[in-house]
Amino acid sequence: MTLPPHRVPDAEDPSHQTAEVADQPVSVLTFNAVDPSGASGLGADVQAIGSVGCHPLPVVTGAYTRDSAEIHGFAAFDDESVSEQARAVLEDIPVGVIKVGFAGSPAILGQIAELSSDYPDVPLIAYMPDLSWWDETHIDSYQEAFTDLLLPQASLLVGNHSTLRRWLLPDWESDQNPGPRDIARAASEHGTPYVLVTGQTPATGSIENTLATPQSVLFTRKFERFEARFVGAGETLSAALAALLATGSDLNTAVAEALEYLDEALNAGFRPGMGRFVPDRLFWAQGDGTDPSDPEGTDPSSPQPGDIFDDPFNETRH
Repeated sequence: MTLPPHRVPDAEDPSHQTAEVADQPVSVLTFNAVDPSGASGLGADVQAIGSVGCHPLPVVTGAYTRDSAEIHGFAAFDDESVSEQARAVLEDIPVGVIKVGFAGSPAILGQIAELSSDYPDVPLIAYMPDLSWWDETHIDSYQEAFTDLLLPQASLLVGNHSTLRRWLLPDWESDQNPGPRDIARAASEHGTPYVLVTGQTPATGSIENTLATPQSVLFTRKFERFEARFVGAGETLSAALAALLATGSDLNTAVAEALEYLDEALNAGFRPGMGRFVPDRLFWAQGDGTDPSDPEGTDPSSPQPGDIFDDPFNETRH
């Protein structure tokens, strides 16, 4: 199964001629906020997209005031400046996928939706982060705008189970938690055909991630729970997934490989400050296979690029 086809550049438009060069990486346009801690936001997007072998086109929607422990505040950019950033690059560079992280305001969501509607053949991957740090009024207005403006254009919605449940199924009354198909059904009512629901915790104690439509569960992958608390995992996953789709992977394959990439990044994660752990999105770049805790040699179990994807990192092309 595949998402909607990529936009085909106009052969008569000289600004798009370079996109046809076979050895050029596909470009992924990503909207997100700047995170000065490097744990999430555009920094996460750029590293994950680059790791998969695509060229990131980062559009700044605002800036967090945050450290590795928590978000202390946020300042959104002017919505027109966000639109101008994106349109400038879109008029110059063809993109394989548009990825939307934290847009920062309903007005910016409106600009993204308007821009995306001008590129209907480019799949849009939407990620809903945890907004519990924000004021409830801001959360409600942001998610309402996301529902009305972005879900009708999204090819795939990515989010944690608890976040998506609170947002899309606020009136859920059953004693049993809604499953991925229930969440997919709620998203489909607003026009989104696929949902990747992460962070489910079945009785086994593992972490379950499920790709679903209202009709069926398409793919499920379980991983062991990490004891460490991470920040930036969802953005890492959604950015890698967007990039894999941009390279032409079918949806099931892209989801499987993005989840594997995230698992390895978490396994190699580190704690840069006094707060949470951060995924090491460049784990594959520690290329000599040396385990720093083993001074006598290499660790044969250390993941290498070819172990995670069919094509090596940074060599995935059109």
